[in-house]
Amino acid sequence: MSYTIKQDREKCMGCGACVVACPENWEMKSDGKARPKKLKIEKKDLEGNREAEAVCPVQIIHILQK
Repeated sequence: MSYTIKQDREKCMGCGACVVACPENWEMKSDGKARPKKLKIEKKDLEGNREAEAVCPVQIIHILQK
């Protein structure tokens, strides 16, 4: 099973909570906003990315099942 990460990056406030929750796939970029390293993930990557989705204070991270 595969999943796709959707992020409304324009609304990212740059708090870094997603990076702390899932450093394997989330990083801060030079513009001060977070971004996933990969948008298509597998089940093995789901737990950390779901945590990143849950801790985002502006709720702009969504993981969709393919």
